[in-house]
Amino acid sequence: MFVDEVILELQAGDGGNGCMAFRREKYIEMGGPFGGNGGRGSNIKFVVDEGLNTLIDLRYKKIIKGNKGVNGEGKGKHGANAIDVTIKVPAGTVITDLESGLVIADLTDKKDEVIAAYGGRGGRGNMAFATRSNPAPSFAENGEPGEIRKVKVELKLLADVGLVGLPSVGKSTFISKISAAKPKIAAYHFTTLSPNLGVVKTKDNRSFVVADLPGLIEGASLGEGLGDKFLKHIERTRVIAHIIDMSALEGTNPYQDYLLINKELENFNPKILEKPQVIIANKMDMADSDSNLEKFKEKVGDIPIYPISALTNEGIDKVLVVLANMLEKIEKQPLYEDDKIESHVLYKFEREQPFTIHKDGDCWVILGKEVEKLLKMTRFTTDEAANRFANKLRKMGIDEKLRQLGALDGDTVRILDYEFEYRI
Repeated sequence: MFVDEVILELQAGDGGNGCMAFRREKYIEMGGPFGGNGGRGSNIKFVVDEGLNTLIDLRYKKIIKGNKGVNGEGKGKHGANAIDVTIKVPAGTVITDLESGLVIADLTDKKDEVIAAYGGRGGRGNMAFATRSNPAPSFAENGEPGEIRKVKVELKLLADVGLVGLPSVGKSTFISKISAAKPKIAAYHFTTLSPNLGVVKTKDNRSFVVADLPGLIEGASLGEGLGDKFLKHIERTRVIAHIIDMSALEGTNPYQDYLLINKELENFNPKILEKPQVIIANKMDMADSDSNLEKFKEKVGDIPIYPISALTNEGIDKVLVVLANMLEKIEKQPLYEDDKIESHVLYKFEREQPFTIHKDGDCWVILGKEVEKLLKMTRFTTDEAANRFANKLRKMGIDEKLRQLGALDGDTVRILDYEFEYRI
């Protein structure tokens, strides 16, 4: 089965908790803090696997979870980092963050890989907090929560030439004659239900990849027929080859067919029409094809037209040489502009509004990633840990903001599911 799009929720691993421990040995006075740090949680990364050509392995995986880092221990033992979770995908896979709409990565090379969700860092043990003013801290951190994000994983085939045309114009027959691809061929519409890739070799030993893209009918870009399910696969191609049925046996008009296909391509993505095009006039072995071709040439303009018969192999070699010549002059272009691609450094560490405060009944509710992360990483087992949490909130400006909003001594403040009493 050909699967080219899945939605996944990625949950990277939380960091391991830091340890609070003290050194107690018979002949060592004032041993001091001895709790180690926790290990990093596992990242979730995507890696290109050349042996794959579909996303079927991800079809039933709705959530992918990373592993938690190992907790720190006493005697200064640091926890181990968790092993990263690796997801193998075919070349041509695009990963998009659904919340921001930015492309996380466009994986086109066999060595490409990307971390799509970062594991949380390990919490620090009390050894890490020792200072001259506080040589024996009685608190430690919990691990940082791992990154959670929802992504769309989409396969856009890596092909040099995209074959487009209405159903039953001979695309599948053509690709079966020029390559080792074996698509299903039958005398009814929508025989082909998934794209077919074929590696083509010309008589002068040049090679390129051709994709047969099925399902284009009027309204395809709006969801008619097979809809726009396969239109995305033409976005990477460097040349568009229109295959037109010149026999017009089914009462079709070759020129109107050509305009219809271009309209659907434009509706899907106007940039597609900027690609070089050729027209392959197929079924020239039929009775009325020659006269239909002459009428077609009068209307179509300067686009090169190459008559062939995919059934009898007539004219095919010439078309392949022409396509190879065109491809030698056309450089591969990136699929996405820079402003559409996520910068991992900026995304991970960009400064944003640290918190917002609103009133819900008699309770003041504080929202914000940094505040929520601070809460999750605080272990309220000692007064020193609670005081450290309160001081950090004060430094973030939360106390001052609550006063400005009219909070009174004794009011309830909530962060996530935790409630505190506000003190001026």
